[in-house]
Amino acid sequence: MGEPVEFLAIEGLPEVEPGADLAGLLIEALEARKLVPRARDVLIIAQKIVSKAEGRFVELDSVEPSEEARRLAQLTAKDPRIVELILGETDEVVRAAPNVLIVRHRLGFVMANAGVDRSNVPAAASGAASRERALLLPRDPAASAAALRRRLSERFAVPLGVIVSDSFGRPWRRGVLNVALGSAGLPALIDRRGERDRNDRVLEMTEVAFADAIAAAAALVMGEAAEGTPAALARGLEWSAPEREARVLLRPKEEDLFR
Repeated sequence: MGEPVEFLAIEGLPEVEPGADLAGLLIEALEARKLVPRARDVLIIAQKIVSKAEGRFVELDSVEPSEEARRLAQLTAKDPRIVELILGETDEVVRAAPNVLIVRHRLGFVMANAGVDRSNVPAAASGAASRERALLLPRDPAASAAALRRRLSERFAVPLGVIVSDSFGRPWRRGVLNVALGSAGLPALIDRRGERDRNDRVLEMTEVAFADAIAAAAALVMGEAAEGTPAALARGLEWSAPEREARVLLRPKEEDLFR
């Protein structure tokens, strides 16, 4: 057996502002905790701090809702400015109902509100006043993960994996679960079709959502609300499959069996 799998919270990260050197902040936090990454450690980083560093804020006072946004806002009981931001990030509205707006994000994610979020998003200061803001997903989570991996792997001189994660709801099940939006340095999806089980039956359907499983477990130490721990280090993971980026986890639209 290999070493035990551990998930270690990376504490001490400051509030991340637009333009922040996120890789540098992560390096400082790791070193302050005396965590020295090893080969095949995986860093799980909350989408929110990636978006903050990339300046994906929008001030709500700057948003002019369209007629369609106002219509959907009335139907869903949401702020029409937020709905306008959601539509701007969306290829298709999948479902709209009171308190529910499920969409297909421009990056292919089927999710609530296109990831547009106001939780743990501080208002923008303007003299004595403050302006409410929302936060969008990173423009390219895969590129964000790859850039962070390059910096961190160079600094610690070991090959690391990086996952940019976010919390998703799931069809037919209550509660949210962390999933991988972008990844680098690990197989996001491991295809085990063609292998044999213990009874020598050939596996025909089994594909393991490896990056999602890591992201979900990391959420246990990162938290989902006011914990203030937006990154974790996974240690002891093993794999032999080739690297595959997290976009392979997205089921193609033509395979959607529910519509």
